[in-house]
Parts: sequence; C-alpha cells; structure tokens
Amino acid sequence: MVGRFNVREGSGDEDWSVWDNAANGNRGAGLSEQAAHRLAADLELQYDVYGPRSPDHVRRVDPPVPVEKAWQPAGFLDAWIFEQGTWLGRVKGKDDKVSWIPQAELRRAEQF
Repeated sequence: MVGRFNVREGSGDEDWSVWDNAANGNRGAGLSEQAAHRLAADLELQYDVYGPRSPDHVRRVDPPVPVEKAWQPAGFLDAWIFEQGTWLGRVKGKDDKVSWIPQAELRRAEQF
C-alpha cells in the first residue's frame, strides 16, 4: 500500500519524522522536512504493507527520465513499484515532492 510511510511535522525545522502505519511506529526522527520526505519515498520502495517488497516488484530508472501526466510536466521518474495489480511510478516534481502515479497516466516527456 503506497502511503504506508507518512511524514510528520515536529516542533522545529529539524524535528520532522517518518511514521510507519503498518508497524505503528517511527522509522526516522529528528530530520529536516526534505530528508523526511526522501526517507519516506525510499521506504515505500523497500516495503509494502506486509513487509519487504519482492525484488521483482521494484524497478529503478537510471538515469531518471522526464515524464508528463495529462500532457503537463510531472517531474522525473526514477522508480516503479508493482502494487495491487498495477505499476506505479515514483515521480519527483520540481519542488522535490514525490508522487506515486499509475503507469497508465504517465508518458515520457520530450522536454522538461
């Protein structure tokens, strides 16, 4: 289930954490906002709701490629995960935020 890991804001700039909904506990604390989002996105690649993802359900894209969603620039695709019968692309936007977008909604961009 994408969304197993949620970023939670703390009381200061370096007090962000990553919450694991399946384990019901923190997976990282004392992080900057950017570091917390990066950790959550990486953990989503490694784990599904049941535990570690099967290696054949994860594909990395190296180098990342620019993609579009609905004919608009979406960001750069750097990985795929197979989840509930469909492939989802991990797309990092210009603001460094990660989105998980179904394969059917993505296409390679000519320019970004």
